Amino acid sequence: MSRTTTIPTGIKKRDAIATRAAILSAARQRFLRESYDSVGLRDIAGDAGVDVALISRYFGGKEGLFRDVLLHDKDEGLLRQPLTAAELPAYLAQLVIEDGDEDRQHRMEMFIVMLRSASSPKAGEVIRDLVHLDVLGPLAEIIGDEHAELRANMLLAILMGIGVLRTIMKVDALDGSPAQRAECEYRFRCLFEAALTC
Repeated sequence: MSRTTTIPTGIKKRDAIATRAAILSAARQRFLRESYDSVGLRDIAGDAGVDVALISRYFGGKEGLFRDVLLHDKDEGLLRQPLTAAELPAYLAQLVIEDGDEDRQHRMEMFIVMLRSASSPKAGEVIRDLVHLDVLGPLAEIIGDEHAELRANMLLAILMGIGVLRTIMKVDALDGSPAQRAECEYRFRCLFEAALTC
């Protein structure tokens, strides 16, 4: 009597999940240090300890992997709730004030990945698509006037500048006191209002 051993599908699925996570982690580290064009799939596969063919299987190639690196562990987007243009300055100011160190650090790492690779035609296209889909498009839709796209770009520039100061340059005047938080929230709201009305 012959016996065949079947591997439970749960084990295969766990292996696939772990392999995919290892590839994503290795790619993220590579893209943090090097530009899109400088990173090779064999390097990523070697760092992850997997066969290079698995990158194509799980991600469809380098472009798909780069996109997934930018999307991995991403929150639901900057604009998670319906807003009006009048509510936008206060909402963005509150986001800046309540931005936790870990979330801000993750976003800044993704910002560095984008900066390093923005000059690549393929990576640049992925970056532009994601930024438009996740931030600029929704902002412009909320603003809804004839200059909505320009104003959305201005708001994003302000948000990114604040993020760079707080995370990369470590310039942060927020000491956590309620009085200072209220003062900073007020000033950020004024800044966002100016970007929407000037």
